[in-house]
Amino acid sequence: MRNHHRYGGCLRIAWCALALGVATDLSAQIDPVQRRVFQMGYALPVHEHGPVAAYAFYYHNEPQFLQTNLTLRLAVVPVFVDSELGIREALSPNTDLALGLSGGGFADSYSEMRQGDYITAESFTGHSAELNGSVYHLFNPGDLAPVYGVLRGAIHGSFYTRDQDTDPEFQVPDDEASLIWRAGLRLGGREPYLSPQLAGEFSLWYEGQYRFNHDYYGFNGDRRIEAITHLFWGRALFAYTLERSRQHFEVSLTAGAGLDTDRFSAFRLGSFLPLVAEFPLSLPGYHIEEISADHFALLSGQFYQPIDRSASWNMLAFGSVGVVDYLPGFEQSDPWHAGFGAGLVYQTPSRGWQIGAVAAYGVNAMREDGRGAMSLTFMVQYDLDAVLRGGGEPFWKPVTSTSTWQGLFRRLGAH
Repeated sequence: MRNHHRYGGCLRIAWCALALGVATDLSAQIDPVQRRVFQMGYALPVHEHGPVAAYAFYYHNEPQFLQTNLTLRLAVVPVFVDSELGIREALSPNTDLALGLSGGGFADSYSEMRQGDYITAESFTGHSAELNGSVYHLFNPGDLAPVYGVLRGAIHGSFYTRDQDTDPEFQVPDDEASLIWRAGLRLGGREPYLSPQLAGEFSLWYEGQYRFNHDYYGFNGDRRIEAITHLFWGRALFAYTLERSRQHFEVSLTAGAGLDTDRFSAFRLGSFLPLVAEFPLSLPGYHIEEISADHFALLSGQFYQPIDRSASWNMLAFGSVGVVDYLPGFEQSDPWHAGFGAGLVYQTPSRGWQIGAVAAYGVNAMREDGRGAMSLTFMVQYDLDAVLRGGGEPFWKPVTSTSTWQGLFRRLGAH
């Protein structure tokens, strides 16, 4: 899938990635918790040039926005905004409605990755705009683990331009309009943090995409945009923090299959950036989204081991192993891929700050000198609400109160 559908389309501009994915990590429901979080991550290949693997964003979720039944969700980066206004009990006591608007620069950019090579001559920039609507239904009100169903429809526009390194003979796709529809069922969920204290999820999803401009592009029309694509995937996840030792672990199994997939809709696996997408398909040590697959299964895990009494310093170990059925034209000799890594993470007692640096090795990544590749990843999370709960002083003061929002809307001419 493309970035706006949480899987594909490698970003080569560092400031775009999160607004396209992790901002909707609770997208099977209207998030009932106030969140004001800044996050960023950057994965640097140790050798061989690859696409920029990075994200940076401010995530703001505001329940009781303007009135008690409204929730505003925003993910903001300098060149992209993803927003949703949720209306609680809009259709029934257990059925909510949400309207979303997103758009900005570089969101639909595409990076060609074949057998470990980053081919800039066949890569290009894409900008986007989207209008969507969602219905969220809670099946088991009052239970500890909520079971939500979601239906979503969207109109998406993609606007493509050449990069300075795009081959003069390579024809980029025409601007494209798409219809996207999604249905899902989610038990539980995972909060959009680097290491949530407790999380459990089982979810199943279907997404269909119809593109109005399903035409050929590339070198003399050597590649095609499919008219209709069908994607199916699911995830089982569990995360837990031991109370006494403060050890934390997370394990997940994600699998998916596609029908009539193409470069824009294939599942793309690679890199270690925990919050780069709603369902991150991590392969530590690989380039971001290096592997293009029709079908895949991926098992991932991570473990935090405190190394001081206050649990401020933690050793982080992580790894992934997966098997894929490659998108035609992207085949490799081995369907199996694996990567692992380790590093240090520092967090303040309130967990307001989390800062980490890790090294990773991709066991089966194809490179010019054979198999195997290394990367370095840097991660930062600042949670304003955790700082305030711990009695700390914020280093910035965002707009938070309803009265402030109302004053701003009056200045803009709203009532």
